[in-house]
Amino acid sequence: MRHRELLNFDILVLTIAQTASVTGTAALITLGGIVGRDLAASPALATLPVSLLVIGTAAATLGAAWLMSRIGRARGFAIGASIGCAGAVLAALALFEASFALFCGAAAMIGVANAFAQQYRFAAVERVSEGAAPLAVSIILAGSLVGAVLGPQLAASGEYWFHETRFAGTFTAIAGCYLASASILLGLRQRTLSIVAESGLARNLREMARSRTFIIAILAAASGYGVMSFVMTATPIAMHISDGHSLQHTSGVIQAHVLAMYAPSLVIGALLQRFGAKPVMLAGALLLCLTVALGFAGREVLHYGASMVALGFGWACLFIGGTTLLGTTHTREERFRAQAVNDFSVFSLSAVGSLAAGVVMQTFGWNAVLFSSLPLTLVAVIALGLLKTPSYRYHHPPESR
Repeated sequence: MRHRELLNFDILVLTIAQTASVTGTAALITLGGIVGRDLAASPALATLPVSLLVIGTAAATLGAAWLMSRIGRARGFAIGASIGCAGAVLAALALFEASFALFCGAAAMIGVANAFAQQYRFAAVERVSEGAAPLAVSIILAGSLVGAVLGPQLAASGEYWFHETRFAGTFTAIAGCYLASASILLGLRQRTLSIVAESGLARNLREMARSRTFIIAILAAASGYGVMSFVMTATPIAMHISDGHSLQHTSGVIQAHVLAMYAPSLVIGALLQRFGAKPVMLAGALLLCLTVALGFAGREVLHYGASMVALGFGWACLFIGGTTLLGTTHTREERFRAQAVNDFSVFSLSAVGSLAAGVVMQTFGWNAVLFSSLPLTLVAVIALGLLKTPSYRYHHPPESR
């Protein structure tokens, strides 16, 4: 029965939209540094567009959740995808005009669109019964696996679609993906929303934060995302520039990492159903520790590859597990507030990690990156060790259809 209820129109639409969103962000991550180096006045600014992508996501999480609490998921998601479309169009225009400032603005807009897209997994949870929630999250994130493959391929294949302007064709195609996504998202079935400000049924944030499980769910997911962003951003610099590995090998390691992030979504839902959130998330935190150990083991391609795969698996366990665990800590009326605080915490820490990675790597080297990731990793391990409630189950029924 649980598997049957996952085969509904809303889950299909959200999965397609997730694929389109990840395609756009993966293409921008692939090209951000390359285009930035071509357009920026200084090579030191080359990675600024990628950092602005993360910052745009962090800055817009609260606003995206607030807007959807007022106008509903369907229209909110469509607005988010439309912002992504506008950002991709602006990126293409920036390439035609050779404007670094416009390209940075485009990256920030795509980051804002990503803030809306991060709510897809929560919307999926609202559309199934409590027992099917972990599998629903896994299905949505499985769409990311397709996008993670399509994004880099689109980045490469669209390089010379416009002969005089490299990569303008790529961003034109991405704009089309976002536009199609916005169109189908309007078809989501609308739910009756309980407006927090009017219902009087929701606790304030201070009361919600008294729950140990609420704090641990957010802390563990944010720690996983922060460590992942920090180490992943530094890896290409360490491999290609510091250790002299080929660009092909470096790209292969990053691709393996991205696949390791999203491929586990196919099975983590089942693991959460069988074992609960705590063991799965604790395994994720331990995999982050393994990432550091493998990084210290050597500087060959194999060492980097194994470390990045462990990082991807660890992130997946913490992110999917944290999303599922968070649902046990709030009522239906509180969901937008809880989800906004969660995503703001996660992507703020991710933005800090992305910005700090280049500085730490360039100033102190790869070993310093690994050492610097340990405290946050150990915080996640300790926090999960204190978690008393391993269940993933929700304390409230799904919304009526």
